[in-house]
Amino acid sequence: MKQKVCAFDFDGTLTTRDTLIEFIRYARGNARFLWGFMLFSPLLVLMKLHLYPNYKAKKKVFSYFFKGEKIADFNDICGHFADDKRDLLRQKGKAEIAKALKDNAKVLIVSASIDNWVMPFFNMDASHIDANILVLGTKIEVVDGKITGRFLTPNCYGQEKVNRIKEVMPERDSYELIAFGDSRGDKEMLEYADQGYYKPFR
Repeated sequence: MKQKVCAFDFDGTLTTRDTLIEFIRYARGNARFLWGFMLFSPLLVLMKLHLYPNYKAKKKVFSYFFKGEKIADFNDICGHFADDKRDLLRQKGKAEIAKALKDNAKVLIVSASIDNWVMPFFNMDASHIDANILVLGTKIEVVDGKITGRFLTPNCYGQEKVNRIKEVMPERDSYELIAFGDSRGDKEMLEYADQGYYKPFR
């Protein structure tokens, strides 16, 4: 019998709102958040019109808010954010994850968000490795204990979600993949799965 693997998108699928925006507001406060997004609004409009790459816009915004921050301080904020914002998680999504784990399925959280703030939502951090649940998010570069503003991995969106699944689960014939997503960024992952569910927890 094949192993069952359940892959969940995070933002919008398991959460009610985009956590990049929520995290920046939480970490930097409303005033700085609004000022920053005013500065980048022309770029964000171009991104929405598909005239500027999503990953470049995201990297510029992330760098503006967090470049130079100590990673220890950043991770502390990530943990507090997850603790204080548990209500962002959809109840039906949490129940589906619990069911998958109870059935001994491997759970993948495959997200374009930075994995530092995704992991604490599942009681994980960079030093906690769980055999049954794995977060595959966008990774940030850290040099001398500080965030550089650059990404170590491609933005985990579209085909990159499939690429990341293949990295950790390369023997595709050995498992049944069930995927859950809610946006264009999940299309390739849903098509790669044996069973793909679009907007499953609404």
